[in-house]
Amino acid sequence: MNDPERLTIGGLASQGGVNVETIRYYERRGLLPTPSRARSGYRLYADNAVRRLRFIRQAQLLGFSLNEIQDLLSLRMQPGTTCADIRQRAREKIATVNDKIEDLQRIKSALTKLARACQGKGPISECPILEALEKERD
Repeated sequence: MNDPERLTIGGLASQGGVNVETIRYYERRGLLPTPSRARSGYRLYADNAVRRLRFIRQAQLLGFSLNEIQDLLSLRMQPGTTCADIRQRAREKIATVNDKIEDLQRIKSALTKLARACQGKGPISECPILEALEKERD
């Protein structure tokens, strides 16, 4: 455990900015390789585990799912993979984000319309927002 190139799970969690359970989960999902073990049973991670953990976290911040991250990690290891392959994944993610933005704008518009319809006065039984939510849509 004194090997300067090896980290315990706590050290990796600290350097990666996640908790220990997240690391265990990533191992179960195959996002982090199974580490070697010390005689004491402690997991020992190589220094490159920190880079991989940071990669996973950054990809998540950009909206990639764990399945998509697994795909990116797999592509990284496949001979013949090019930057164009990775760019394609990024473009696919951009399209997904654009779809979500459109959905959120539609939701915002509908909620704004409902909020404008309500004067904020009167009994709840006459609330136009609740009435609109009860109506069946085509």
